[in-house]
Amino acid sequence: MNSEAQVRTTNQATGDTDTARPALAGFANALPPHVWFCVSAIFHYLGPAFAVLLFAQVGVLGMAWLRIATAALIFAPLTRPWTVFARADRSARLLLLTFGICLAVMNCAFYLALARLPISLVAAIEFVGTIGVALVGLRSRRNVAALVIAVAGTLLLIDIKWSSDPVGLFWAFLNGALFIGYIVLGHRIAQTGIGIAGLGTAMAIAFLVVLPVGFSEALPALSAPQLLIAAIGVGICSSVIPYICDQLAMARLPRASFALMLSLLPLTATLIGVVVLRQVPSLTDCFGIALVVAGVAMHKPAQE
Repeated sequence: MNSEAQVRTTNQATGDTDTARPALAGFANALPPHVWFCVSAIFHYLGPAFAVLLFAQVGVLGMAWLRIATAALIFAPLTRPWTVFARADRSARLLLLTFGICLAVMNCAFYLALARLPISLVAAIEFVGTIGVALVGLRSRRNVAALVIAVAGTLLLIDIKWSSDPVGLFWAFLNGALFIGYIVLGHRIAQTGIGIAGLGTAMAIAFLVVLPVGFSEALPALSAPQLLIAAIGVGICSSVIPYICDQLAMARLPRASFALMLSLLPLTATLIGVVVLRQVPSLTDCFGIALVVAGVAMHKPAQE
């Protein structure tokens, strides 16, 4: 299915009118893709930081399922995933299924790692995987230098320590590997024109994949209104706002550029630590932040 056909399919599947869709697209395109990425970067660890606080009351997999369920239920009336999937051709269905499974396992692995390891170590392992994606398509010495500077800043920001927890490390590395899959598959969906409708469909698939292992652990939250509201808030911060912003950024940024900009995540994690957890960064951390910002600023996106 070509891009034009996929856009038509999305329009039909989501019920967009001829006037509403251009207005929404105009609003999305009015802001630079880097703005959408920065919004995503802010929420990337904000939601999980609050999720860790809920692990004692809701099981880890239960929290992962509630995160995915929240996003799936919000996307469902907007994107009508059942219609998008039904009208997609075979290759598009395979892409959506793969993306949905990737989202499901990645979220579960991420939370299982956070339950055993410091968030800084999980973040470090997650970022290492994106380096390989950024290396593909750099195409210039300037961009290679930008990557080196950003990685150096990240290593200064994150105190990488080995762990004696092999199970936690397994989940962390699995999450890192699947995060690469999220970038590659998410970029393909964004570039084909399926966009937000494809994301909503993949999230519905992820909801079904995690249901057998997460529903029973999520039951305590379903009977406690305050806990349920907190879990819904985590889901919105973790899987709705950042994933939508990622799609809007991916649609206009080359894959290598998007992967390099992910080096900003340690910066946002540090700022969230200051504001939410009152963890004041050291001088070394501040220098690392400066290097990351400099590396991203000097990077020149490839013309694709």
